[in-house]
Amino acid sequence: MSLTLNCDLGESFGSWKMGMDEAVMPHIHQANIACGFHAGDAIIMRKTLALAKENGVSVGAHPAYPDLQGFGRRSMNCSHAEIVAYVQYQIGAIEGMANSMGIKLDYVKPHGALYNDMMAKDHVRAAVMQAVAEHHTKPALMLQAVPENELHQQEAEKLGLKLHFEAFADRCYDDDGKLLSRTKPGAVHTREKMIAQVKQLCDKGTVTTVSGHTLKLMANTLCVHGDNDEGIKAIADIRALVDA
Repeated sequence: MSLTLNCDLGESFGSWKMGMDEAVMPHIHQANIACGFHAGDAIIMRKTLALAKENGVSVGAHPAYPDLQGFGRRSMNCSHAEIVAYVQYQIGAIEGMANSMGIKLDYVKPHGALYNDMMAKDHVRAAVMQAVAEHHTKPALMLQAVPENELHQQEAEKLGLKLHFEAFADRCYDDDGKLLSRTKPGAVHTREKMIAQVKQLCDKGTVTTVSGHTLKLMANTLCVHGDNDEGIKAIADIRALVDA
């Protein structure tokens, strides 16, 4: 199974440092770059875009709810029109800067609570899909690979929208195909289990759920995280598995 690796980057803000972008970028295919609503600022966006260009990494917008204080982790009761406008505003910010640097914006991956709400609530997903589909360059939309992939594909096709389906390297899956809640034991894999899950995804396109069931995931991209030295080493090992 052919997988790309994507990572959330550009999430520093002002003097606040988040992540190890310089160490991560050489190992990934796609950089999800914060657009200023949950993290990132003009300087950080430009620096991260330059780093992606230098490493030949595809660039995606990483929009969020307007929640800088909560790092975009808090769900907000926004209207359809608000979600469309917030997402389009952030796409415009990162794309404008990318264009000035000779970089094409390839896709959009919502962040944090907006991502979770998009997967759980039809009306939020409809607003996000509309926001992306209306953009003049028609970037792809990245969302979680779940048993409802086919339904989400049908929703996207009505809007002429291309989808990237995402799996997670370091998260345990529940039996329903969703990620196991972080409030439950074993929600985040140990390094050993993470590597095993990536190998299983690469070899068979499946994951083993919390109860030991085998779940087919039609994913074409894999989310990795690298905000510490151990995480960076894991990404390098994961890239070796993907490229094997």
